[in-house]
Amino acid sequence: MGDRVPIGVIGCGFFSRNHLNSWKDLEPAGADVVAVCDVDAGKAKAAAEAFGVPHWYTDAETMFRERNLGLVDIVTRMDTHRALAGLAFGHGVPAIVQKPFAPDWADCVAIVEAAEKAGLFIAVHENFRFQTPLQRVKEVLDSAAIGDPSWARISFRTGYDIYAGQPYFYDEERFVILDLGIHVVDVARYLLGEVERVSCETQRRNPKVKAEDTATMLFRHTSGAVSMAEATYESKKLPDPFPETMLEIEGPRGAIVTKPGYLLQVTVDGKMTESEIAIPLLHWAKPPWHMIEESVYKTCAHLLESLKAGREAATSGRDNLKTFAICEAAYESAATGRAVKPATG
Repeated sequence: MGDRVPIGVIGCGFFSRNHLNSWKDLEPAGADVVAVCDVDAGKAKAAAEAFGVPHWYTDAETMFRERNLGLVDIVTRMDTHRALAGLAFGHGVPAIVQKPFAPDWADCVAIVEAAEKAGLFIAVHENFRFQTPLQRVKEVLDSAAIGDPSWARISFRTGYDIYAGQPYFYDEERFVILDLGIHVVDVARYLLGEVERVSCETQRRNPKVKAEDTATMLFRHTSGAVSMAEATYESKKLPDPFPETMLEIEGPRGAIVTKPGYLLQVTVDGKMTESEIAIPLLHWAKPPWHMIEESVYKTCAHLLESLKAGREAATSGRDNLKTFAICEAAYESAATGRAVKPATG
């Protein structure tokens, strides 16, 4: 891989601006967005003009045929991912796919297998594990300050109106586990390791929503640790910690707790210290979104570095299958009332 990577971005909706801003800031690292694509011509043209991208398209096939891309960033709804990734691989182009990887297990596996058959890089843009607060927690865990973690609660409970910007969520067949819970699941894996057993209860608390809007999951990790993962957009608690993930992690020597306002409490051998976690404010970021926006930048930076180095990303397609398998097991557990072992890909 050369010093410069010509990038195409497919999908010019509201969240893609975080990707486009990130790639713009990563130009010194070799990122060159040479084309954007969206089925809505107005969105594609506006994105190209806003970010100085020389070419815009409404058809991905045409973009792949006309531009010599070194990477495509697919920032579209999950039901389009398999077809668009397959199109990229057919043109010999490595791909990044927005989370969730795909609507179901079969599609996720198909994308990974197609990339591996073509010998191409595939990664999922799973950005929660790249958030500065969660990486700080990982540093404390890796320092062994509290010992090997044995119990955790990982919670993303908010009343933020997700439907205002994405009204299609009202009609999803499967909702909060794949949209929000998948982030929390990946954090559980990132912090406590792989999961061998899943129990889950789902609820539909908003009568306007077709599928589950609340999920409470219980994991037994291969290390012996137990964690609880929670996800909902129906919390009525104030103050609302959005967009922060709240954590409690316990080990034999102490505990790690995050508090709203990016506060980190670490207890070791009976002594507790509290510190603020500073979130770098990128020039294009705005509170309270700045933590998410910064993590998108860090995710893009990691993926670009991995691609150029010829190695798998931390959130490679093969790795993300493990996260998706836990989500599938959660749905099965909720439907059957039984603990379920996640599939292996």
